[in-house]
Amino acid sequence: MKYSVSTLAFALGASAVSIPRDCTFTLSASGGQSGTVGQLSDGQNRVGGNNPTGTYTISNGQITDSQGRGCILTPPTTQFQCDVGATPTGGFAIGTQGQVTYNGSTTFYACPATDSMYNIYTTSVQGQAKCVEIELSASGCYASQTSSQQSKTTQQSCPAPSTVTVTSFVTQASQSSISSKASSSAPASTASSTTCPANLSGSYQYPHLIVPVSSTSPNTAAGTSYNGNIDSTTSSIFNFDIPSSYTGTCSLVFLFPEQSQLETSSYTFSGNGVLDFKQLSTVATQSTTYANQGTVKSDLGDFTVKPGTSTVVATFACPAGQAVSYEISSVSGTSLEYFQDYNPSPIGLYITSC
Repeated sequence: MKYSVSTLAFALGASAVSIPRDCTFTLSASGGQSGTVGQLSDGQNRVGGNNPTGTYTISNGQITDSQGRGCILTPPTTQFQCDVGATPTGGFAIGTQGQVTYNGSTTFYACPATDSMYNIYTTSVQGQAKCVEIELSASGCYASQTSSQQSKTTQQSCPAPSTVTVTSFVTQASQSSISSKASSSAPASTASSTTCPANLSGSYQYPHLIVPVSSTSPNTAAGTSYNGNIDSTTSSIFNFDIPSSYTGTCSLVFLFPEQSQLETSSYTFSGNGVLDFKQLSTVATQSTTYANQGTVKSDLGDFTVKPGTSTVVATFACPAGQAVSYEISSVSGTSLEYFQDYNPSPIGLYITSC
């Protein structure tokens, strides 16, 4: 994505603007919903609900919160939230009066998460009739300006970068306990699910890279993705970097909650739900394609997934200190696209230490 940035020119006698390089601020909303922007413990930003006030820093058009979490617009809904290990979304700026913009627009949307709390989006959410337009204002981190008789120039502080590159998620080895409420399905025949639960009740690893590969474009590298995308022609490869502290038993689990259980993710799903899970012999990169993805080290088998289930795909000795890649492919026409997310309720592929 490329963002247009106005050229900053300062001439003798023209307006002088003092722009801090790194700026810390709180947010307030006005318009259809108003109030201070607070944060849930998982990094969701919300208007209303008396949550602790969020504190943020903006630098080069990217926002992080006081916990060091990168603030992103989650696809496909564009919810504004801050996630551990996420590369912050670029394109944000704060004007001379404190108005927050994204790609030059001051319009945001507040959509109800509960009766008293509203999530924040850059686009209105389909199917939510109660979304309202809001504007966001920063408590600080905007340019102070003095005018002269010759000219008056309005500038934005901390402008958006001209090029934003999203690389990959890098998640801490241990997160707070998040339990899946779904029932588990049959584990792989090579291991017993009794040793590892089909949830994130202990230490776990989030995929650090997701790469879709397509049989219809075998030589095209799609690069990194936030989504798992599986259909009759597209598979997704998931990279995990296993900490050296993981010395016991690990499990590969696939979590697929009901749509109603998701707070910050969503998915589309059709077909009979049969998916094939494989471990690859080589570790994927952003340049991996269908043609060069390498061979299968181990076919872990076919599993039927459906909303409201959790599946232990395999249990194995933790590959401590190693990077590993797993691929999910469609069987019999199953189609699934989802935003990989550990916020309640977690969805997608994970490795747990148990």
